[in-house]
Amino acid sequence: MDLRDLRYFETIAELQHVGKAADRLHRSQPALTSSIRRLEEACGAALFERAGRGIRLTPAGELLRKWARRLRFDVEDAQRELATLGAGLSGHVRIGIVPTAAQFLLPEVAGQLLQEAPEVTLRTVVGLVDALKPLLRTGEIDLMVGTQTPEEPGLVSQVLSEDTIVVAASAEHEVFESQPSLQDLGRYRWALQPPGAPTRDWLDHTFDRQGMPRPKVQVESTMLLVLPALIARTRLLSFISRHHLQGPNRVPGLKEVPVLEAQMSRRLVVTCREGAFMSPAAQRLLDLFVSSAQPA
Repeated sequence: MDLRDLRYFETIAELQHVGKAADRLHRSQPALTSSIRRLEEACGAALFERAGRGIRLTPAGELLRKWARRLRFDVEDAQRELATLGAGLSGHVRIGIVPTAAQFLLPEVAGQLLQEAPEVTLRTVVGLVDALKPLLRTGEIDLMVGTQTPEEPGLVSQVLSEDTIVVAASAEHEVFESQPSLQDLGRYRWALQPPGAPTRDWLDHTFDRQGMPRPKVQVESTMLLVLPALIARTRLLSFISRHHLQGPNRVPGLKEVPVLEAQMSRRLVVTCREGAFMSPAAQRLLDLFVSSAQPA
């Protein structure tokens, strides 16, 4: 099988349309059709079938896509490893990271890496785990720092730290005039991420389980890192990492609302593809994340 044919096949499988794949690859549709025909002859089976106005993979096509992706990773890893010979601690590192870790873990770790290796370049993609994990699987990022999820084949993780999500508000908020309960929190308005964000769903379901109305959301933002500063200047509650309330990076004027039922515990982990090549710079960044999480 030709590696170029496999690359074309992956793009067609992703887009489920030969015409769209031709536009992306800057190749003619007949050229891509011929490419698929050669692969089907080599496999002895059809790789695609019609699906409405597009196409979809057959079971044989699904199997070939798995092996084509693995082969592409091997070729790319070989090229990258060869390129690092004699280069030392240099090169380009691509990392996906969730917002909390980007604010509280990345600056120190990245600073240490760049101090050790001034020629290294670093690309960071900040997002939620559901958006970052596909990038890791397709090799678009070298490693991911996120929240722990169930183990998946082909990915390996190391725990970095515990992260507790708590209710917080301005220290001047009236919620602190008495010892609040979960039910009391329902009387106030909130600033939260949209539904679908893990912390928002956890909080909503906590109220659901107690048979209580969900929090009244007055401000909804996909920008997690703006919430602490926002609630410090308003009379809104929010649900944020305890990291925002402690240590040198704490947000002035914020205070935790002590309601045990509304504390969500999670773990921050660093994840990479099992057996994948990592450049010396990427490996050093991984090591720095792990060592930064070790107790002194």
